Amino acid sequence: MRLSKLDLSGVVAIAHSDDGLQLLVDRGEELELLAIPAPAPAFEGLQQLNELVEEVSYIAPQPESIVAMAVDSSMANAVGYDEESQVLQIEFANGAIYQYSGVEPETWEELHDTDSIGRYYNAEIKGNYHCDRIY
Repeated sequence: MRLSKLDLSGVVAIAHSDDGLQLLVDRGEELELLAIPAPAPAFEGLQQLNELVEEVSYIAPQPESIVAMAVDSSMANAVGYDEESQVLQIEFANGAIYQYSGVEPETWEELHDTDSIGRYYNAEIKGNYHCDRIY
């Protein structure tokens, strides 16, 4: 048996056809459809894995709505922050909305004050905080 560490957090959906697995992957600013040759049992195994993960996963409560302000950015339409729960919300240009947990107030201030939201996001936020897609 060979073990591998997996991070499937960017996978939005998985399907199976005669050609194999199709994975819809969130690349931050866009979604990408990937095709991987695989038999039907691989798909069934992934479905079972998903069910197990959902049973044992604890998701911290997130604010239902964060007031976001429109921004002048090619990457994002709006950003918002809830200081009490330390959750940053970004509405990307493609309409997807993500919330990032554990974001310090200083990081929010720096994002708010930066000349390039996209550059700051890529350097300081992306991959550094747990995120949930809420829309």
